[in-house]
Amino acid sequence: MDYKLLILSMACFCMLSSSNGRRAHLQNGLPVRAVNLGGWLVTEGWMKPSLFDAIPNKDLLDGSGMQLKSVTLGKYLCAETGGGTIIVANRSSASGWETFSLWRMNETTFNLRVFNRQFVGLDTAGNGVDVVAVADTPTVAQTFHVERNPDHLERVRIKAPNGFYLQVKSEVLLSADYAGNGGWGDDNPSVFLLSISGGLQGEYQITNGYGPLLAPRVMKEHWSTYIVEDDFKFIKNNGLNGVRIPVGWWIASDPNPPKPYVAGSLQALDNAFSWAEKYGLNVIIDLHAAPGSQNGWEHSSSRDGSQQWGNTDENIQQTIRVIEFLTARYANSRSLFAVELINEPLAPGVSLDSLSKYYRGGVEAVRRHSAAAYVVLSNRLGPHDPRELLGLANGFSKVAIDVHHYNLFSSIFDNLSVQQNIDYVDNNRTEQLSQITTPNGPLVFVGEWTAEWQVRDASKEDYQRYAAAQLRVFGQATFGWAYWALKNVNNHWSLEWMIKNGYIKL
Repeated sequence: MDYKLLILSMACFCMLSSSNGRRAHLQNGLPVRAVNLGGWLVTEGWMKPSLFDAIPNKDLLDGSGMQLKSVTLGKYLCAETGGGTIIVANRSSASGWETFSLWRMNETTFNLRVFNRQFVGLDTAGNGVDVVAVADTPTVAQTFHVERNPDHLERVRIKAPNGFYLQVKSEVLLSADYAGNGGWGDDNPSVFLLSISGGLQGEYQITNGYGPLLAPRVMKEHWSTYIVEDDFKFIKNNGLNGVRIPVGWWIASDPNPPKPYVAGSLQALDNAFSWAEKYGLNVIIDLHAAPGSQNGWEHSSSRDGSQQWGNTDENIQQTIRVIEFLTARYANSRSLFAVELINEPLAPGVSLDSLSKYYRGGVEAVRRHSAAAYVVLSNRLGPHDPRELLGLANGFSKVAIDVHHYNLFSSIFDNLSVQQNIDYVDNNRTEQLSQITTPNGPLVFVGEWTAEWQVRDASKEDYQRYAAAQLRVFGQATFGWAYWALKNVNNHWSLEWMIKNGYIKL
């Protein structure tokens, strides 16, 4: 017998077995123990507020609520009946009708959107001077220049497109016919006290806020430094086997995305796949921001808090094309583990019919390019039946349903003690998972959770116990879980910080 040949054959067998074993592990990869790379390719300002620091007039971003109080009358401007008619100045306090949502053209020029979604503008059908809110789409007639007193930024004057300033003539007459300066005193009818209500800090706000000259440089710097190769090494070395990467719909148009988005996020995602392959990590691509916004929040890149995804067939088809682009691009990567078709669609704005239609088209788009990748269907937030996707999902193979569990964002958690939070995880979360876990049904994925809560002055041991409870319960999810997020300026939201400081050990 040729022992050299035997040894060589055994060596080849071992290499092949090792290679196939690794490939089998990557293809099976369950349960997922992952972390979200949130705040990277889809901006969320609360995760890294310093990104917005250098934006001029950074308090006047898209979606910020502007409230204007006349200094001469002491009353707030208001869109009468919420829009569709005149602007008045007769409200003693400010609420929805007295709040104007900003669409930012540049740092000093804006459209003002009212409660019923019309835009403030000049009455071009009348005398061309009176101010009304009747336009469904902004044009030059609905574009205003905001001047701020450099010594008192809360004092503003608003120049209309006709070159004159808005002035309050009476409680029921706002007109654009004030020509002079008149100073910034309380006797000037063109001076208003500005207050800002709410606001968003998402991808739309940061790119439109910095503008076409600065935004590309700011975003490129962020993408190249926030998540780097060493992060993937850290993830691998700390007991995780995957990453969930939120992306925005505009990535499919890179390098020429629609304004105000800028090029470069696709190259960053390419880098992520290279690093994932190097360190043997699975990637879940998560469409976090769909065209029109599926929930009206900043993390879905809503411009002004409106929710318009799924309202038309073309919108759904556009989103399917994004899924097809992403799947086709990475189908041959051994790290492509799953494609999540959309993140956190919000009911009732997103109907079950629209979502089901999209999910059918999205699954087909993935399957045209990959038979191996899982497809993840996110449950709706808001009022819905938690089991509503089971029937649809049962018709597909390699499908998981994504649920997000936070002991936050609801008043029921405001006053829970440490032990009550842990009991809620052990009891309620276990029950919620069991509701959608069925024999031979879709897998279940806890795609987002965190060790943060509403408990004040909790000790390190309290956090450790709370995190351990979630790991224990969410570890029962048949597809697995993903922590939100790897990095965050708020420490307990950062898995990196939690691991490095001994709060979580995997």
